[in-house]
Amino acid sequence: MEIKVLVDCKTILGEGPLWDVEEQRLYWIDSFGNKVWRATADGKEIETWDVPAKIGSMALRRKGGAVLSLQTGFHFLDLKTGKTELIHDPEPDKPTTRINDGKVDKHGRFLAGSMDMMESGPIGALYRLDPDLSVHKLEEGIICSNGPCWSPDGKTFYFADSWSEEISVYDYDLKTGTPSNKRTFCSVKGTGGAPDGATVDAEGYVWMALVYVGEIRRYAPDGRLDRTIKMPVLKVTSVNFGGPNLDILYVTSMAKPPLPRFPEDGPLGGSLFAITGLGVKGLPEPRFAG
Repeated sequence: MEIKVLVDCKTILGEGPLWDVEEQRLYWIDSFGNKVWRATADGKEIETWDVPAKIGSMALRRKGGAVLSLQTGFHFLDLKTGKTELIHDPEPDKPTTRINDGKVDKHGRFLAGSMDMMESGPIGALYRLDPDLSVHKLEEGIICSNGPCWSPDGKTFYFADSWSEEISVYDYDLKTGTPSNKRTFCSVKGTGGAPDGATVDAEGYVWMALVYVGEIRRYAPDGRLDRTIKMPVLKVTSVNFGGPNLDILYVTSMAKPPLPRFPEDGPLGGSLFAITGLGVKGLPEPRFAG
């Protein structure tokens, strides 16, 4: 196994690595830098797009371009022109929340949850943006939404309220896009960290960034801790498999903590990392059908 800095991008709050198998390109975002990044598998041909508000996540569209979760709601991004277009703001009456982490299910729906920007009150919610552009609230009472991802068959949904210090697992109805039967998948209580971005590999194991303690963890489908990787920075934020063979684990990090109580990293903070030699492959990320 080898861990290396792929792009020394100094993202204020790097998040959401996303490998697109069609373009053979890696996307990631700077949540507080209001920016989308793109590069080749080896960190070359770097491009960026500015967006008009803090960004929590993105997904690519089948029709071209991207769908974004911004502080001001769901938006489309035209990658050719750089222009954004508002789809819907589900929380216009909540000035202290923003939509955070999100991913697309097998039927092309975009699930993303909001968070309290002070990370203290349960005022966030989990939403589903359907291909017809309707928005549906799936859950509420969330402090900080993170890590949505699905089992390889799409019938099991993983999601975390980071400050609950655990990952939850749900049964997922692919026909309706509805999670149910919420229960604890695993707990990280006592570690000093919080569950952040996550992905599922081809074997059905969950990979999660444990932010503030600098760990990447792999969990078996039964919730058993299978593997721990110590990263060279504490504030690792999210993970996604990519590269031509889907066997490179890309890891984002933050250069500056969002709140002063969180630890500082050295000069590697905010870098995009690539981990090779894991002997594991990921799954292609679906595109939004709308």
